[in-house]
Amino acid sequence: MTSIIHSERLDLILMTPDFFTACLRHDNAEAERILGVPPHPELFLREDLLVRRLAQCYEEPGYAPWTLRAIVLRETGEMVGHIGFHTEPNPDYLAEIAPHALEFGYTVYTDFRRRGIAAEACRALMDWAAQQPGVERFVLSIGPENAPSLGLAEKLGFVRISEWVDEVDGVEWVFERVVVPFR
Repeated sequence: MTSIIHSERLDLILMTPDFFTACLRHDNAEAERILGVPPHPELFLREDLLVRRLAQCYEEPGYAPWTLRAIVLRETGEMVGHIGFHTEPNPDYLAEIAPHALEFGYTVYTDFRRRGIAAEACRALMDWAAQQPGVERFVLSIGPENAPSLGLAEKLGFVRISEWVDEVDGVEWVFERVVVPFR
């Protein structure tokens, strides 16, 4: 599996356990050496996410290629956000509502929003995952007040299939998209 997914303007660079560890130690130089670009300061505000994904990489041997990726503007070499899957394909928690699915999430940092970056990153990530065995659909869970993400889900062809209460984020609407490559 590839460590970098390319789209028209973006590189989605896989974050490794060593990168997560460097970030958690606040070792910016080491994190930059590993990633190949400077990590964005907003990433360090998500220590909970870094800890969770690092633990998953060690506890679930097949998860590492599915974890977070830095969203990097190729032209400038800037990290503008992150995107990644919550699990390996076909997790138990999605079996009843979206079998053979993958849930993913994304963040585009404040200064880089409203430029089509999230849509481009989502398309590239889904196109890559659609080529992997066992992936038949994608899932997004979005808070009902998050109008930009709700609009993006619709634009990408996601359909609302359920809702649940996330222990951290509260009520989320659950959207599904069957695997169909973007062209």
